[in-house]
Amino acid sequence: MTAQNEPAVTLERIVEQGPDPVIFADLEGIIRVWNAAATRLFGHTRDEAVGQTLDLIIPERFREQHWTGYDRALAAHATKYTGQALTTRSMRKDGTTIYIEMTFAIILDDTGDSLGALAFARDVTERFERERAQRAQARAEAPAP
Repeated sequence: MTAQNEPAVTLERIVEQGPDPVIFADLEGIIRVWNAAATRLFGHTRDEAVGQTLDLIIPERFREQHWTGYDRALAAHATKYTGQALTTRSMRKDGTTIYIEMTFAIILDDTGDSLGALAFARDVTERFERERAQRAQARAEAPAP
């Protein structure tokens, strides 16, 4: 039970104050939910992001592939990445390339039809760059064939 005068815990409050970026885009790929963590990661305020397409955070060279997968997942009412974290490139408002790990879900209505896609993101740029440097060093130290 909630104590009198204590703020109610609402789904909106949980999403907004959650530790990871939460993004929901509708059937057309228009951003409808963008929380404070998404602003911290990508640099776009909620007002700048909501109403824009996901192209806002997708580097141009990956957009065609993204939209093909997006449309396929919505039509199938599921994503092939369910239960998996996908590492991909993204971009911040200032144009900086970052690497993010994302988890996805297709959100369905009561009849099972797709309403849009939900993603949770996490910045893994430091880890990605460190692992890439380690792989490069291992190749450089490997004996020549």
